[in-house]
Formats: sequence, structure tokens, C-alpha cells
Amino acid sequence: MNTDLVATVFRPIKVMDIELSQPLPVIEGLTQYDKLQALIRLHSLPLGYLEMPLPSGRCTEADLSDAILSQYSSSILCYLTKVGVPYLSQLGNLTTTDLCQLPKPVYAGPFPLVTVVVCTRNRAADLKHCLDAIHQLDYPNYEVLVVDNAPSDATTEDLVRGQYPDVRYVCEPKPGLSWARNRSIVEAYGEIVAYTDDDVMVDAEWVTRLVKAFNDDKQVMAVTGLVVPYELETESQILFERHGGFGRGFQQKRYQVPAGKVPKHLLGGGQFGTGANMAYRKSLFDTIGGFNVALGAGTPSMGCEDHEMYFRVLKAGYALMYEPSALVRHRHRRNYETLRSQLANDGIGLYSYFVWAFLNCSEERWDFVKLALWWLWYGNLRWLWISFKYPNRFPVDLRWVELKGCFVGLTRYQKALKSATEIANDPAIAQHLHQLPLDAAVETSTLTVHQLEHQVIGIENSSLNSVIHISQTQEEFITSTDTSAPQITASSYFAQYGTPVALRFVELSQPLQTIADVLEYQKVRVFVSYNGQLMGKVDIDNGNCPITTSILEEAITNAFSQQLLEFGLRLGPNLSWVQAVSTLANGWHLKPNGATSRAELSTGSSVSIVVATYDRPDDLRHCLQSLCAQESSRSIEIIVVDNHPVSGLTAPVVEEFSTVKLVQEPRQGLAYARNAGIVASSGTIVAMTDDDVIAPPNWIEQLVAPFTRSDIMAVTGNVLPAELETLSQRLFETYGGLGRGFESFEVNGDWFECFARKAVTTWTLGATANAAFRACIFHHPKIGLMDEALGPGMPSGVGEDIYLFYKVLKAGYTILYNPQAHVWHKHRRTMQALRHQLFNYSKGHVAYHLTTLLRDKDWRGLVQILIGLPLAHSSRIYYRLRGWSDYPISLILLEILGNLIGPLALLQSRWRVMCEGTSTSYLPPSQRLQVFLKPDSWGATEQSHKRSDLISPTNS
Repeated sequence: MNTDLVATVFRPIKVMDIELSQPLPVIEGLTQYDKLQALIRLHSLPLGYLEMPLPSGRCTEADLSDAILSQYSSSILCYLTKVGVPYLSQLGNLTTTDLCQLPKPVYAGPFPLVTVVVCTRNRAADLKHCLDAIHQLDYPNYEVLVVDNAPSDATTEDLVRGQYPDVRYVCEPKPGLSWARNRSIVEAYGEIVAYTDDDVMVDAEWVTRLVKAFNDDKQVMAVTGLVVPYELETESQILFERHGGFGRGFQQKRYQVPAGKVPKHLLGGGQFGTGANMAYRKSLFDTIGGFNVALGAGTPSMGCEDHEMYFRVLKAGYALMYEPSALVRHRHRRNYETLRSQLANDGIGLYSYFVWAFLNCSEERWDFVKLALWWLWYGNLRWLWISFKYPNRFPVDLRWVELKGCFVGLTRYQKALKSATEIANDPAIAQHLHQLPLDAAVETSTLTVHQLEHQVIGIENSSLNSVIHISQTQEEFITSTDTSAPQITASSYFAQYGTPVALRFVELSQPLQTIADVLEYQKVRVFVSYNGQLMGKVDIDNGNCPITTSILEEAITNAFSQQLLEFGLRLGPNLSWVQAVSTLANGWHLKPNGATSRAELSTGSSVSIVVATYDRPDDLRHCLQSLCAQESSRSIEIIVVDNHPVSGLTAPVVEEFSTVKLVQEPRQGLAYARNAGIVASSGTIVAMTDDDVIAPPNWIEQLVAPFTRSDIMAVTGNVLPAELETLSQRLFETYGGLGRGFESFEVNGDWFECFARKAVTTWTLGATANAAFRACIFHHPKIGLMDEALGPGMPSGVGEDIYLFYKVLKAGYTILYNPQAHVWHKHRRTMQALRHQLFNYSKGHVAYHLTTLLRDKDWRGLVQILIGLPLAHSSRIYYRLRGWSDYPISLILLEILGNLIGPLALLQSRWRVMCEGTSTSYLPPSQRLQVFLKPDSWGATEQSHKRSDLISPTNS
């Protein structure tokens, strides 16, 4: 297969941070990388990822600026507004410029002692990197504790004692991560115990952010943080991130329920975070016990000791906080086999945890069973099926090992429990240990399985609802500082929510304060005003807990960032966003609108333009005039394919243009014609358009420009009407036309797979009246040429282009829509021609979906035929009857008739292709000479494919 065919799916991805308060970095010299994955940060706060292609190994400042402003303007303004809220009461109004100049918020304490724990086993090299990062922490009051778990040699001890004298080293001979973590609880001096892994590099502000989360909310007993990849250099690392990685998003989340039964939506511990980045108040372990030694790495159950601990925190009624600003970087497995083992262990660990829950959590037992069944389907079988259909997206064998691990996990907890008992009673181990009270407590609580709920969790059930007493004043009415605001009664909220809701008001011109008098409420509705002007409301699920100032700031700025700009920052409502984004561009080193030149496609990339025609000489002449006038320095080859050569109408027109090549394809059908043009082409890029299209002079350069990115295999452009003089032309635009809007977008294999229950909407991506493809895809074994049974000129009507899009996306590549690459299309001028066109469209739509069903085993097309189309037609008829649409019902009925005939039309088209033969296979120009020099290999092809005699380079 041609080595240029596809940039491999698993080319390395460059991982880096971009701090917006600093000048944008220069990104170049990265030719070995496929794309950039940048973590966008502002004042060290992670806002999200920015993925950018790296054509020629570089990303220009203009592209980077535009992408950041496009994706993160809202997040930046929201953050800056949050930073500015405390200043409103001091300084009054603030402008957006003022916000950009506000200093980075600095945590001012308190600074309790934090014990940073790293549990390790036989990975001294990784541990060294981890400890080096920990020593860069900016927190003033912490200690580092390394727990060496059942080491096979003294390498770890020698490293710690020799190179890190300030780090405490402890050996825990009992094998298993939970044993090591329980030992760390006993050994820790800190008020807070923070855990990370030896293959992790912590961020400099990691501990500070954890401590702030604890100090902002005294109800919080556990905090987890964001885990991002340290590198994405190997296939295994990229696959692990594609599988989901360790990250849990960039929004702070708080979880808490009254002590008692944990709701079923909180039973999945993976949503809270991971053991590589978690911290606890040390006092918590005195209440709920240590980690379950029958779960975790190093035991037969292989993991999920962190999930079980999260569950017990919530079960006891404490709050658990996910704080994405507490960030660490994880070095994913670099080797494919270790990744296989990791995913298998993930399945074993998760279902071992489910078995533990079934045995010990009577209140949640059947909810855990439902969760286990649901995850078996959603997290395993569904993805296994998707991998069978699209194996190039995620390997099937990795799905298999994870699924197998789930079933293995059903038997592992009992084995792990037995193993823990043997380890605890092993005198060879015990003689090396001091008698630690916590060890004994953990052994007892863990090994008495059927009493675990009472001994370890040790909490009493309490009613989820409490009796709420509403004061007479609140019951009568509650108003804001704006006396013109409507009066609101508490009873109206009772009717809406079913349970009492507290009503509170916040005036932003005054300093924010904790709302403490809401302990009897699970939900609080906060009305927000500024200088007496009511801005709106925000609902906060407080779970019978106080609402701290940090929670208030987060909720208010998320809900009212733009209103704060309008009310508090003296910007008019029609200009606020434009001005704010403009200020961001100047204040944060961002220069939009092409401040620097963008990467351009090399002039060495040649283009072949294929125009298929069928007896429309006047339209063809106008089209060729516009194509020959293209302004480009690259080599451009124009190929006209005559799909009805016996008429003699096309050849005289082509003779008027000396540089145009004529190809004859007597087998009628647009797919036959375009395939003939593709086979005859010599360009590295093949562009397509229709004979009734006029292209502006810069069309081809605009169309091929995105091919600087190696992942893009197809580009479509906008198709605008050349005229709207007749009713039929206007109705065609009402129908939808051929254009797809004026905003650029792109889709890829992920988009292709996201359509879980409906057909992939490839018809929304554009049309081959204005499209270009890398020529190598036509030689791809999973893509190839257009399907001759689809398209105009065949009974099926249309569909050859959208099925080509379908195959490109299914193979995992990217299609980009570039509205700047526009052409002008001459719509049908008569109603008869329009009816014929729409009838063919309707037949072709069904024929296309049947093709994906029969050839690709894609049942989503059947859903579109049986459900999607009837619903769409019904709604359009309803809109017409209600007067909401001007589209005639007669045309809708014609489309319905076309849909009904679609299956028969496809059958007729397939029969015709069987009789007339398929197209000659496309070969890259570099391989064509070899074929002609090897008669045996040419003769091995079907005789019907020998159509080289039909290529006649007229006047060239």
C-alpha cells in the first residue's frame, strides 16, 4: 500500500501547557508529531485542552490565538469575572481591562502540615522523577513519605536515603497497595494526607490547591484532582487517553449526601477521580477506617480500593470534592502489552469492587447489581461492538481483555480476602512489623466481611428528608433590594420542587459571605443583584450544608459571567461580548484575525480537477472558463469526463481549451464518470465540481489549503446559488440547497462513532459539486473509488458522494468544511426539472442507507429509513399545514414516493453494475508504469477494467 496513503493514526501527539498570562510559545520543529494537545491554563488554573494540527511541524501564532479565543473566550471571561467579584465591593465598577490586570489570586493560608505519600514497588527510576517534581512544590509546610511495598531489593531504599535525605522512607512488607496506604496513615504526621503514584509528576501548586479546597469547606473530608497525560509519545499512551484516561473534566464538583443510603448515581467511584491524585483529612480514617486490604493493586482483586474509599466517605455523610486545579501529570504505559494488562486489571478491579459491595452494602446491594449489568453493556459490550465495526479506531483485543477481566473479577474478591487473611497471619511478615493499632483495626474490619458495613462504615441510617420550618416572614414574601422586583412565595417553590427550598439573596456590591443558615435544606435558590439591579437566580444543591464563598463565587460566575460584564463592567448589552473578547486579545497576548501568516500548502502539491458532464455544452463552457482562470502557482490538471460521448456535444467544447484533458466514459452514471476521471488523474489532490458550476479565481487555493494538515483526507466547500430567478430555484434553496453554511467545521472518526442510535449525517458535510480529496484515499483498501451503483445517471439517483464521505470517516480520517472555498451553482430553472431532481434525491437517500446496511453492516441506516424519514416528512407536512413553511406538500409527497422506490432502485442499479462491470482500480502515478511493464499483473485484472483506450488528451 502506498506509504503516503495515510499518516498513521498513532503518530505521536505533542503535550504541553500554555499559560495565557504569558506570551504564546513558539511552536515549530515538531515534524515527528501529528498534532498538539495543549493544556490551556490561566493563572495556573486549567481551562481545558486545545488540539491543533501541526502541518510541517509548526503551529503559527495566529492559528493558536484564533483557536484559543474561539474555544476559551467564555471560560477566560468567566474566570476573570470570578476573580473580579471580590473587588466589586471595594472598587465599584470594573472594566474588562481592569479584570485582565488583576493579579493572580494568592492563597494566604492557613497552612496545615500535609503529608505527601508515594507508595511504590520496584520502580526506582519513576520514583526519582516523582520526587524531583514533589520537591518543586510551592507549599511551605509539607513532608514527604515514601512507602516501599514488599520490595524485591534495596534499590528504592538506596535511592531515597542516598539522594533525598529529607524524605522519610518506610518499608511495608505486606504486599498490596492498601497495606502500604494504611501504613502511611499511621506514619503520617500531617493533618492532611495527600496520595500520588510513583509514575506521576505533581504540579507545583498541587498541595496548595488541595489545602484550599479543604479550608474553604470544613464539610469536605476528601479531595481528588485532575490527572492529565505527561506525554503521548506511543501508540499505547494515545490509546489509553482515547479509552478515557484518568481525567474527570475541568469543572469543580462537590458530592455529598446525608449519611445513609448512597444514591445509585453516585455508586460508580470512577467519576470522582483516581488514587493517583487524592487527599484526605487524617481524622477521617479514625471514623471510617483505612483502605480495604482485599482491594487494590498487588492483590488478586487488582484495584478499586480508591473507589471503595470514596463510597465510604459519601456513606458516612461527608463531602467529597473534585478540584481540577489540583493537577498532576501521569506517565501512561508506553508498551502495548502493559496497556493490555492494565485494562484487564481495570476490569478485574471494578467487578471485585462490585462483589465487595454486594456482600457488604445491604442498602445499595441491588443498585450495585444494576450498575454492574449496565456497565457490562455500556462500558464493555457496546464498545466491543464498536471496535469490531471500526477496529482502526480502538483495537478489538483491548476491548476483549477488559471484558474478560470483568468476568474474572467476579471471583477475585473472595481470593483477595483469603490472601489478605494469610498475609495478616504470616509470622514471617509480622516479625518485621511493629504492632500498629491501625493495622489491627484494618485487619479486623476488612476480614470480617459480613460485619463490614457496621464495623468499618459504622454509620446509622438517617432520614434523607428533614422537617423544614418556614418563618412567617419568608412564607409571606421575599423581595430583593430592588423594590420593583416581583414578590416570590416559598410555597411556589414547594410546588415546583416537591421539597422545601431555601430562598436567599446576594448583593454583589457587598462582600460575599458564607450562607450558613441553610442546614435544614437540600437546595437553595440564590437571587443575585448588583447595585440593586436583579440579575437572576441560581440553584445550588447544598445537601443540608453551608454554602461557602468559593461555592457562591463558582455558581454566580458560571451563571452570570456575561451579565456581570453588562451590569458591573459598564459595557452596553450589544457590545459587551465583542469588547470583552477584543480586550482579551490585547490583554492576554492573543492576536486574532491573522496577526501572523499561516502555514500554506506547498506548491509541489499538484491538483487534478475532475468535471463530469452529460450533454450540457453551454454550461460546461462557462465552467471551464472559470477553471482555466484559477489563480494558482501550483500544477493544475483539468480533466473533463464525457459521460455520453456518442452525442458528440462535449468534445468540441473541450477542444476550445488546449490544456484540458478529455476522458470518455460511455457507461452512464456520475460515479462511473468521476471514477474514470480519478483513474486518469495525476495530481496528489483530486478536486471535483459539476459542469453547471462557476468557480471564483481563488477557489482551488481556498479548497486545497487545509491539506497542510496530514489528518485531513477530504475538504468540502460552500455551494451558493448563481441565481434565484424562478420558483423552482427558490424552492430548491428552501429544500436545503447545496451549501452548508458560513462557519467552518470538521468531523472525524470520533464524530462518525458518536451516532449511537441514528444514521451518520454525512449529507450535512457538503457535496462533490465542490470537494477535494487526497488522491491516495482512492487506493485505500477500505475506501477506494465511488460506488458505481449510486449517483445520478443510475436508477438509485444520488448518494455516491456521501457514501465516499462515509468510507473516509469510517476509516478514521478527517473531513473539513471550508466555506471560504465557495462556488456558484446554477439551480434547475423549471419545476419539472426540480421534481425530477428531488425524486432522485429521495431514492438515493434510501439507497445510500441500504448500502451502509448491506455492505458495512451498519444498522443505523435502517433506523433512518424506518423512523427518521417518516418523522421528518410528518413534521414538514405539519409545519406546512400550520403555515410555518412555504414548502409545497406536493413536493413532500414526491419525496415520500422516492423513498418508497429507493430499495427497488438500488436493486436495479446493482444489477446494471454487474452487467456493465466496475471501474478500473486507481493506482498512484508512481505505480502505473510498473503495471504497464508487468503484463501479468495487468492481465490479472478484469477485462472490463481495461479502459485506457478511452483516455484522449485532446490538443495536449
